[in-house]
Amino acid sequence: MSPHDWVDRGTRADQTTDEAKVSTRSRRGLDWFTFFVADLQTGFGPFVAIYLTAHAWSQSEIGLVLTVGGLVALAGQMPGGAIVDSVRSPRTAAGFAVVGIGLSALALAAWPIFAIVMASRVLHAAASCVLGPAIPAISLRIVGHAGLGERIGRNVRFMSAGSLVAAAAMGACGTFISNQAIFLVTAALVVPTLWTLALTRTQDGAQAADGSQVSQVAQEPAASVRTVLMDRSLLIFAGSIVLFHLANAATLPLMGGILAAHAPEQANAIMAACIIVPQLVVAVCAPWVGRQAEHWGRRPFLMVALAALVLRALSFALVRDPYLVVAAQLLDGISAAAIGIMVPLICADITRRTGRYSLALGIVGSAVGIGASFSTLLGGYMFDQVGPTLTFLGLAAVAGVGLVLVWLVMPETRAAGSKAEPAR
Repeated sequence: MSPHDWVDRGTRADQTTDEAKVSTRSRRGLDWFTFFVADLQTGFGPFVAIYLTAHAWSQSEIGLVLTVGGLVALAGQMPGGAIVDSVRSPRTAAGFAVVGIGLSALALAAWPIFAIVMASRVLHAAASCVLGPAIPAISLRIVGHAGLGERIGRNVRFMSAGSLVAAAAMGACGTFISNQAIFLVTAALVVPTLWTLALTRTQDGAQAADGSQVSQVAQEPAASVRTVLMDRSLLIFAGSIVLFHLANAATLPLMGGILAAHAPEQANAIMAACIIVPQLVVAVCAPWVGRQAEHWGRRPFLMVALAALVLRALSFALVRDPYLVVAAQLLDGISAAAIGIMVPLICADITRRTGRYSLALGIVGSAVGIGASFSTLLGGYMFDQVGPTLTFLGLAAVAGVGLVLVWLVMPETRAAGSKAEPAR
């Protein structure tokens, strides 16, 4: 072997080592980026209503700004996904979205007057519509289709951990410092969030790590928006997601109202446990779900999510004991882990080599918003008219319809015998 061959071999080995280091750093950076994103978003949960109430806002004013924010979030799902598809780097889109969320938090903390709060809620909703699809797009750029299942599982695990830590930390801030401190901390979290984003390294062109086209900036034109909107598999999947959230979103709030009436002294502690238990289940099992979805396919886990929701709603129809209610929330963790991973995976399968992955995520995100919005309306009306038992039975029936839809009509999007290629 000539000296030049030894030099070439050594150079290639060094390049491989460097690429491995970059890949490891990118994956770890994405882990912590999803963790801090969850921290950021937790600050905009129920803490907003508490903060505004402390500043003498009426419930109608609070409801108005929250509703407007929700409507913007719903309307912005598909445009947000299209924006992520159209830019060269989803990291750039994610960075601007994080800054937007930080500015929203800072404005809330500094000027809790109607116009500023309304503007901050709109900015937060719009930024979230971009950030949501940007994270799976970054994941796909780093690991490619073959590794996306496990990667999404890690994302879900770190998001769950971030939500748990943030809820505890921000609750402590609100209790021991002030409600305003929650949003100042949220704004400060922009710094570590952007730092972890900078650690990720993706291909900013049109291809993922395995050569799949994932961006509209591609060698070949991306599929038209109409083509994606008319995709049969995507429409069936979106329909099942509407039914899932139509049955799911109202379930825990309705049970919370029952617990508050029957055990007012324990209601807050029980509700906290009902929130924490599913998050722990998700954090533990999400990576396993992502790995197994590459072997077993997507439909089984989608059916498990809907079946677990049916059982949970039936349990709520039959039991009122607080300990049994908390135990039933284990089923919510199973559903959340499966749905949280199947949404980006199935969208990636359906849109592979179309350049419209984030648009598909936006379409399904709209389905989530529609189902969740009508769920609280339907659940509240049924509760008042027919009582809690029949309401939970009705929600179980809605989830059952979704289960039958997936079982009978939804195609498997991962091709048999392949981790990488979707069904044609």
